[in-house]
Amino acid sequence: MGSLAEENKECVKGGRKPRILCLHGFRTSGEIMKLQVLTKWPATVTSRVDLVFPDAPWPAAGKSDVEGIFSPPYYEWFQFDKDFMEYKNLNEGIEYIEDLMIKHGPIDGLMGFSQGAILSAALIGMQAKGLVLTRVPKLKFVIIIGGAKFQSPVVSEKAYSIKITIPSLHFIGAEDFLKEHGLLLLESFVDPVVIHHPKGHTVPRLDPKSEEMVVGFIDNIEKDILDDALMDEQEEYTA
Repeated sequence: MGSLAEENKECVKGGRKPRILCLHGFRTSGEIMKLQVLTKWPATVTSRVDLVFPDAPWPAAGKSDVEGIFSPPYYEWFQFDKDFMEYKNLNEGIEYIEDLMIKHGPIDGLMGFSQGAILSAALIGMQAKGLVLTRVPKLKFVIIIGGAKFQSPVVSEKAYSIKITIPSLHFIGAEDFLKEHGLLLLESFVDPVVIHHPKGHTVPRLDPKSEEMVVGFIDNIEKDILDDALMDEQEEYTA
């Protein structure tokens, strides 16, 4: 029988893949994001990770921008005012995500698009302070597609006042209406990996260069997960 270290290595390299909770965009769904990712990203990327695509807790409270493109139903993670300064059901949505992480765990990282990306980045910062997601292990990485910051000073203080140190991968579109907000979000991360693409507010296809960058990011994630497993093993033996 192999050592626990060997078993942990096998778990990452050949067994359990890094598991990612994927948070879809505003008034879309988990199934829509699944289609967006799996039809645009090659197997060299998607086969390396375990992607979980849940629906947000709240049915869409208005018209969806994807009507006529993707079939309903549509959902939203929280609601907001026209200035994106006040949020309804945000805390309840965060608790719902924590329940999802417990149900589908272990969750190693988050990947969000649009509203899901805004929420993913904020959750990482708030969890690092012990403010949210306290019933689950610390997230190890985040992937942001078409993201931005919360504008409310109260939420911003909780989410971005301390720079985020975990690995992060950011997709920023040249024609994305949130481009400037996505660039501003980069300032909240210590060492972000950034992929620029020519499209708008969408999950982009990966060209050879961006595919290589995503694969490299996953390589580093696997190494971090293995290092954490080996550290846990060492602590068990020395306790």
